[in-house]
Formats: sequence, structure tokens, C-alpha cells
Amino acid sequence: MINVELKGGAVKEFENGTTPAEIAKSIGAGLYKSVCCAKVDGDLCDLRTPLEKDCKVELLTFDNVDGQKTFWHTASHVLAQAVKRLYPNAKCAIGPAVDNGFYYDFDVEKPFSPEDLEKIKAEMKKIVKSGLELERVELSPEEAEKKLEEMNEPYKVELVKEHSDKGEHITFYKQGEFIDLCAGPHLMSVAPIKAIELTACTGAYWRGDANNAQLCRVYGVAFPKASMLEEHLKKLEEAKLRDHNKLGRELEYFTTVDYVGQGLPILLPKGARVVQLLQRWVEDVEQSKGCLLTKTPLLAKRDLYKISGHWDHYLDGMFVLGDPDDEEKECFALRPMTCPFQYQVYLNKQRSYRDLPMRLTETSTLFRNEASGEMHGLIRVRQFTISEGHYILRPDQLEQEFKGCLELAKYFLDTVGLLENCTFRFSQWDPENKNNKYEGTKEQWEESQAVMKTILDDLDVDYEVGIDEAAFYGPKLDIQYKNVFGKEDTIVTIQIDMLLAERFGMYYIDKDGQKKLPYIIHRTSLGCFERTLAYMIERFAGVMPLWLAPEQIRLLPIKEGNVEYAQGIADKLTSLGMRVTVDSRDENIGPKIKAARLERIPYILVIGDNEMNSSTVTVRSRKRGEIPNMPVDEFVALVKNEVDTKEK
Repeated sequence: MINVELKGGAVKEFENGTTPAEIAKSIGAGLYKSVCCAKVDGDLCDLRTPLEKDCKVELLTFDNVDGQKTFWHTASHVLAQAVKRLYPNAKCAIGPAVDNGFYYDFDVEKPFSPEDLEKIKAEMKKIVKSGLELERVELSPEEAEKKLEEMNEPYKVELVKEHSDKGEHITFYKQGEFIDLCAGPHLMSVAPIKAIELTACTGAYWRGDANNAQLCRVYGVAFPKASMLEEHLKKLEEAKLRDHNKLGRELEYFTTVDYVGQGLPILLPKGARVVQLLQRWVEDVEQSKGCLLTKTPLLAKRDLYKISGHWDHYLDGMFVLGDPDDEEKECFALRPMTCPFQYQVYLNKQRSYRDLPMRLTETSTLFRNEASGEMHGLIRVRQFTISEGHYILRPDQLEQEFKGCLELAKYFLDTVGLLENCTFRFSQWDPENKNNKYEGTKEQWEESQAVMKTILDDLDVDYEVGIDEAAFYGPKLDIQYKNVFGKEDTIVTIQIDMLLAERFGMYYIDKDGQKKLPYIIHRTSLGCFERTLAYMIERFAGVMPLWLAPEQIRLLPIKEGNVEYAQGIADKLTSLGMRVTVDSRDENIGPKIKAARLERIPYILVIGDNEMNSSTVTVRSRKRGEIPNMPVDEFVALVKNEVDTKEK
């Protein structure tokens, strides 16, 4: 017998070998029908897993994130089964759950059409209605490889070969005639999947590499209830209205041009103004925090990147000018980051412990050769501008400086209205990574990660752990943000580096007269300005906070005789630093108001004879509604206060 601690601390006794599914059934039929997976002593596992020792068991339903992903992972297998039934020659690649549903990649003769997706969805519903149970199967690597070759699934064979050297058994999940290579976990059967929608079909390269085959990726979402799907689809429609890739173009913040290049957006005057305002603000605040501004080249010889390690670890992500394999000729690369350049500022002369911390910052334009399938508006681009900094410090200064970096990032994100939707990830190395991704020894990584964990715990940061998400030289805290469709990206990062100072010979003379190596914090404060602009367009549905709006106020004279009065108010507001225009077109007031609203102008001032005679304005705004006959000086004070306090 074993003792199992359940939710609420209750401890029950069960037979050795009892599964989480059996525990759920013993509690109640309702729980058994709704449970998706389990956590045993904190580790996610399948409901079929035999329990062989005393443990703590959490039974996770669709209300839990891990429960949702298990549900969606099973739905992805239903999708693959439906595709194989309808298109027997299709080859299966991968089909994971993601943050907002699932997808599956297929190698097919031609991409699926909308009509094809409807057929696939209908077949999925048939499979669900049949209530097929899922069975977990284990095979040796040799047996697994042979089986997949017989099934003519080359992508799965490739995956099995990567794991065969570990000598571990390979797991499959079987439902009816369909069997798929998979580690799980999965639902007990397909029956709980009551509502399904296939949301998109796109192209995707195998393993994200443009040199590999292009596959057909089908996205979907599924729920235990039809009402939940309806609610989700409504949110999706609202997300489409807020999507910066659509709204940002409509409002003329940015554009893209095919013959300029993918991932190379052009900021139009509105977008350029917002980014300029953000940059000036960030630089001013950073200066007040003791930061030293630098300006370094946009490219460098490969020699610099070889010293830093980027040439060995990041070459595929760099734009190279010249032949990288020809050592006889000069070869340059556009910078993907600023750290090795800013280190030259530190190395300009001998440093003392009294010089530290040295907080070097720069508004950096960077270049990264992102995969073409990853490009998305302003969020994922190949050229971007970032508020980058490198703090060079003594070991005893690490925690205080890290805290300062985190407080600064939170201040910036809160002021632009994004912090409340951010999450935190402690990105660590993976000692099992076989791709030569990481510098340093196991001992160095364990030390740096232990130091960072202590700092994060002392600062009471609520974080998740991301294995194999670290930089090649050290662990980091990634501040994550999701766009309107639920796709998560990093908006700010703070990294601890105990390795690169030695590569560059960045010593300082300590109090005892000895040469010591400093620690380095790599950090962004607001992150990528283009990405921040994208998230703000989505967050505020295009209505920027007044202090950042490219056009803050538009005055609308009702008739020709009101133009001079309107222009006088505009001149007064402009003299106070406001961004103001007057719509003096010979047009009715209705179309003028409509145009200003469509352009998301924060404040619209209507000027007629009544306003002229009373020295007032009629204010219209989404934030404050309509305020008729507001005294001009009162309006000026209102907007000045809103700008000065950076109201969201």
C-alpha cells in the first residue's frame, strides 16, 4: 500500500501501482470524466502512470494550463487521425499543444484549402463521437524505428533516431487504427473533446529551417463545451480587430514592402514619432539612474564575434558580409547584439573597483536573421531598435544592481500599460543539449543559476522555469508578453553573465591591489521599441495614451468663421509642446468627427459660434466622453496634467 496526498492535504491509502485515473474514479465519476492529466510530486504525468511510492498527486482538469495543453494535445492526435483517413499519403511531422490551442504539421502534395479543413473537421467530429480510448505503447528504439519505417513516416523516424542513443524506450499513443510517436500525456479517450474548430492553415518549414521541406501546418482549438468554443471565437474576432498587423497599417503606423524585404518594416510618421518619444523618455530616465550613454558601430569584423563566442554560437542568426569560411579576407557581420561593442568602452583604460558599477547603455539598432516563417508585423522582425544595457560590476554588487534593473523594467512597462499582462520566466540551461549551445562548465552554470535563483527568490519574483532557454553565456529572467492571439514573446530580458569578461580580459584592480574579473548584467529596460509599439497598439486598440499619441489633439471648426479662433487655441497648445492639428477643410462637422475618431485621436475639440462667444471648446474623447463648453484654460490644464503624469 502507498499513501497519496491529494488536494487540500487529505492523505488516502491505495494499492501499489494505482494510477491517477483510478484515484480520480474513486473520488467521483464527474472528476474522472473531467480530469486531463496529473502532477505527481510536481512532475506532469499521464493518467495511466502507475504510482509505486508515497507521493503527492494533483488531478488537473481543463481549468488548469497543463490540463488544457493535455486536452489540446489529444485533439492534435484526432486531427492527425482525420487527415490520415482522408489523405492516406500524408506524412505526419509534429503536433504539439500551444498556448491557445494546437497545431499539426503535415507533408502533403498541396496545402489544404478551406474546403479541405471543413472535411477534416467533420472527420474529427466522427472520431470524437466514436469515443476511442487512447492506449500508451512502449517500444525499444529499434522496434520504434522499424515500425515508423513500415508506416512510411520519415519525420518520425528522424525524431526516433535522435533519442535512440539514450537507450530509453520510445512511447506511442494508439487510438483505433491510428498510432503516433508521442511522449504524452494524453486524455483517457477522445470523448471529452466536444467542440472543435480549425482556425488556420499556413506553411511551416520542418524544424523551422528554411533549408528543410515546407510543410502544411493546420491550427485548431478544442473545448469540453460548445459554449466555451463560442466564447473563444468571439474573443478571437475581437483580437482580429486589435491585431497590430492590421490596425497598425490602417492607422498608418507602419508598412512593409516586398522589395524592401520580409521582417523589415518601415515606420511611417506616426510610428516613428511614438518610437522617438519612447526612446527619448527611456534615455532620460536611464541617465537619471546613473547610466552612461554609448554609441557603437552597427557592424564589426568576425574577430570581435569570435572573441565573444557569437561566431560559434550565433552565426546562423547573423547577417554576414563576406565569406565566413575564408580566413584570408576580411569578413564583417551586422551586430545581433551590442555587448561585445560596449565592452570596448570598459576596456578603453584600466579600471578600479571604484569605477564599478559601470552602467553602459545604448539605443541599439540590431539585426537578426530570423526564419521567414517567424516574421509577424512589428513583433518579429529582422531589424529592430532596443534599449540595451550592460552593467559591469563587482560580485558584491550583483543583487542590488539586478534589483535595480528589474525595478526599472517594471517602471517602464507599467507606465506604457503593459506590466499587468506580463509574466516572468527564469530561463536556464539544459545540460543535455547536444548542439554546442552553451559556454562554460557545469560548475559555472550551477553557480550562476544558484545566484540568480537566490536573487529572484529574495525579490519575491513569481516565475516559471524555462529549460534550454538561457543565453549561451548565462541564465536570464525573461519578461514575457502575449499578443492578442495568445502568442508569447519576450519583451524584456535581464541576464547574469559570469563568463564573457574573462574572454575579453575585462579585469579591474580590487581594494587588495589584485586583478579581479567583474560580473556582467545584460539587460533591456523597455526592450524592442517596435515590439513595444505593436503591443501598445493592441492593448489600447490604437488609442495611444495622450503623452505618446503622434497627434494628441485635433480641432474641428464647424464653419469658415470658426477657423481663426480654432487656430489660436492650436497655437497656444503647440507652444506648450502639444501635437495639434486643425481640420479646416470645407466639410460638414459630421465627417470631420468621424475621420478623427477613425484615426483614434485622443482629444477632438469642436469649435462653433457658441464656443467662440464663450471662449470655450466642446471636448470629445473616448476616455472622458463629451464635455460641452469647457473653458479653454481648464482644458489646457487637463491635458497638461495628463501628459505630465503619463496617464494610461
